[in-house]
Amino acid sequence: MSGSTVLIVDDERTLARAIKAFLTESGYEAEVAGDAEQALRLLETMRPDVVFSDVRLPGMDGIELLRRIREFDAAIPVIIMTAHGSIEGAVEAVKLGAFDYLKKPVDLEELKLLADRARENSQLRQELSYYRRRDAARDTPLAGVIGESPVIREVLDQARQIAALDETPPVLIIGETGTGKGLVARTIHGASARSDRPFIEVNCTAIPATLMEAELFGHERGAFTDAKESRMGLFEAAEGGFLFLDEVGDVELSLQGKLLKAVEERTVRRVGGIRDRRIDVRILAATNRDLERDAQRERFRRDLYFRLAVIILHLPPLRERGTDILLLAQHYLQRFNAKYGKQVRQLEPRARELLLDYPWPGNVRELSHVIERAVLWSRGPALDVEHLSLTTSGQAATAGERPEPAPAAAAGTAVEAPVLPPPGMDLEGWERAMIEQALRDADGNQTRAAQRLGISRDTLRYRLKKYGIQ
Repeated sequence: MSGSTVLIVDDERTLARAIKAFLTESGYEAEVAGDAEQALRLLETMRPDVVFSDVRLPGMDGIELLRRIREFDAAIPVIIMTAHGSIEGAVEAVKLGAFDYLKKPVDLEELKLLADRARENSQLRQELSYYRRRDAARDTPLAGVIGESPVIREVLDQARQIAALDETPPVLIIGETGTGKGLVARTIHGASARSDRPFIEVNCTAIPATLMEAELFGHERGAFTDAKESRMGLFEAAEGGFLFLDEVGDVELSLQGKLLKAVEERTVRRVGGIRDRRIDVRILAATNRDLERDAQRERFRRDLYFRLAVIILHLPPLRERGTDILLLAQHYLQRFNAKYGKQVRQLEPRARELLLDYPWPGNVRELSHVIERAVLWSRGPALDVEHLSLTTSGQAATAGERPEPAPAAAAGTAVEAPVLPPPGMDLEGWERAMIEQALRDADGNQTRAAQRLGISRDTLRYRLKKYGIQ
């Protein structure tokens, strides 16, 4: 029973403390509330596995507390404690959904047996729910994930099983950059019973190390100079849902100990805070690094790696997915036709062969960019080799190797582009598309994007503001 939590609600302090001490010795984590209002506040932070509540409480009574707990989470078993003179109230409570009742004076051994039975019953319900959802989802495709190759089918089958779990250890999604780790994380959330709860994505590379702790765990008022008010962190914001730690290998070593505690104990403490807050969050993490090797070289905490890697989901690179490449290419054709008002209906046979032969070092993300460029500059109903800006050596073809200009040239040179926008696109749409593509090719670096476009950085900033491009 280690790790199971019990909330004891009773205004008889001596009895409540005796129950807490006995359950703690039995391996439970127990907390005491003197009235119903305090119990409701504790529900948010500790999320107990079992609640023991007296019928007679100051203010709100135990029956009304039972109703409120069931509104909060009907899966939490509530056991009513009652004196001999109020058995009717306990029977009413069972009719309203209480797990059982216990007569006072309390027999501590009987109380522990009830706690054990309530917890086991809850676990059985969770297992039954898991198998029902797993069977229902077995033949249902995960939304957003495109592919029919054996390797991607295996990934999807594992993802379905993960999604069907009520409770699960953290899941580590590993794969090269651009393989779709974030998409798989979001589809696991969408296929789970928590799909209506938050999905909070944290890009561990994008948040400065100095801000990461406060972002993840929140802070109390006055914790640092600019902390003018208390604020919850992303762990708390994900309550009841999923927290996705993208590029978790980039978290600073100094913060990894606190991250381990949050993942392992399901508690967080805000910066400047003095108490732990219990959380109910499923953890997904992703990385393109070899964390096991980093752990051996002491670049990543071994204990955190082993905690995150209980379940590992490996995403194959695009070059290992065979004809999935063509399925994805067709998907992106449809998407960018709609975006740019084009009517590119097919890939010529030579273009299909080239797509299959190309090694795709940038994986699915690179394929998306290649098809977008090809659609943007196309003038007919089909894409051929010259539109793809690819060679089988894996390097982009030079401008002289294709009859139509590419939207981006080598770093530091201006983008070659038609003097007039393509048919069906107005001037502003054409200009915006050029800017967006240059930014993508420059990995978001505004200076390099301006160089590719042949304009100054100030001019680029003006255009970004004009079109509302982030």
